[in-house]
Amino acid sequence: MTATAAGTSLLVIGDVVTDIVARHHKPLAPDTDTSARIAVRPGGSGANTASWAARSGADVRLLARAGADSADWHRDVLRRCGVQPHVRVDPSLPTAVVIALVDAAAERTLVTDSGASVRLGPEDWDAALLEGAGRLHLSGYLFFNEPGRELAALAMAAARARNIPVSVDPASTGFIQQLGVRRFLNAVAGADLLLPNLAEARLLTGDPDPVRAAQQLSAAHGVAVVKLGGAGALVAERGKVTARVPGVAADAVDTTGAGDAFAGGFLAARLTGADLAGAAAAGCRTGAAAVAAVGGRPEYS
Repeated sequence: MTATAAGTSLLVIGDVVTDIVARHHKPLAPDTDTSARIAVRPGGSGANTASWAARSGADVRLLARAGADSADWHRDVLRRCGVQPHVRVDPSLPTAVVIALVDAAAERTLVTDSGASVRLGPEDWDAALLEGAGRLHLSGYLFFNEPGRELAALAMAAARARNIPVSVDPASTGFIQQLGVRRFLNAVAGADLLLPNLAEARLLTGDPDPVRAAQQLSAAHGVAVVKLGGAGALVAERGKVTARVPGVAADAVDTTGAGDAFAGGFLAARLTGADLAGAAAAGCRTGAAAVAAVGGRPEYS
């Protein structure tokens, strides 16, 4: 007999990353120095989403993989954000590192060393992580290597057996293109909610129109929420756009992690009973808070 999900907590499976954020107000100058303000921050799409969801009041646990070089630091920061960390320590690879080059318009370019995150796989899974869960959320970065895809399939099957809904944030147009759009869509077919940004929605559907892209993705998955940055979000259900949510004004400093913050606020709101439009509005608020600070995480005590 299939159990009925009655939990209210959020299980996120994804990545923890050490972010090196370099904010430069002039174009990068080849063969010489470019002045910048540089900061080291905890990051990772999965960990960012988990942290913003916890900040928004959700009971959150995170499954991830890090290197021994910084696993303790990442666990400590996650706990301070209110996240229950299940961070496996890789015996040979260091924690993933991303260099975020942030220009004067607060837009970022990412240079990524995936490190230990590519080893997150089925051996890290524990079905007990789903106890009390009301939703499973998967970072798209899981799907860009074979162990991650195997883990995602295992976790989605376990969630479906408990009637726990599953969401996916596609995460990266660059990595989707490397994997192949069709392979990615096949891998996430078990998700009932997709949370792409506009570039990802366009890539996944081949349609430049955000409304049609949202409709197409929701027809395949049930619900799609397309993040439009400062312009807000589109909510589509079963092939129809049902809400257009305006953005929240913010003085942007760094857009790193804004989409993760949206996802965290959105998912936390859904777990406390908000409808889709209300949850998207909550996501816009957390996204606006994220771009007003350096790095992809909320402030922590």
